[in-house]
Amino acid sequence: MQQTGSHTFSPLMHGEAVSLTDVLTAREQRAMRQQALLTRFHQPVLSLTLVTPGPVKDSIGYRHVMAEALREGDQLLWRRGWKVLSREVHWLDTGPEALWAVEQEAQIIKAAVVELEDGHPLGRLWDFDVIASSGEPLSREASGAPVRKCLICQQPSRLCGRSRQHSLPELTTQIEKMMRSWLARD
Repeated sequence: MQQTGSHTFSPLMHGEAVSLTDVLTAREQRAMRQQALLTRFHQPVLSLTLVTPGPVKDSIGYRHVMAEALREGDQLLWRRGWKVLSREVHWLDTGPEALWAVEQEAQIIKAAVVELEDGHPLGRLWDFDVIASSGEPLSREASGAPVRKCLICQQPSRLCGRSRQHSLPELTTQIEKMMRSWLARD
């Protein structure tokens, strides 16, 4: 890492800042892609994004995290023998996204991806959502899974996020530590 003025520059976290408008537009476009898959296949849709607090949503570090999430997601679907009807990956300035249409019950998919998120060293940085064929998203809580914990203090992440309990530098430093630990594992 290099020091630039009063800030630390990390190549893993370096990227172009995007606006809130860009993020909201990307979210709308993702919802339209999800709906198109639901309409086309009448099967649950598995949607993957990353936890990327702050204005930088695309960096070399986030791309490594997404590549691992894609690998693990694909392996999960293959190991379970679930038929994948469609798979899309989008590498966007607003953050990478992936969508799968999967021939399986939504609750079963949700349970499997929660296990994946909770069991992998990078899983806390992954956000696997499952949208039932009816169009209803399945929550962790509704599937009996524990709520997601904060990256820093282990309280429910919604509480810390809503109250802005932790600063952006604290959050990105923790994310970078997780990335570095994963990349240094070999």
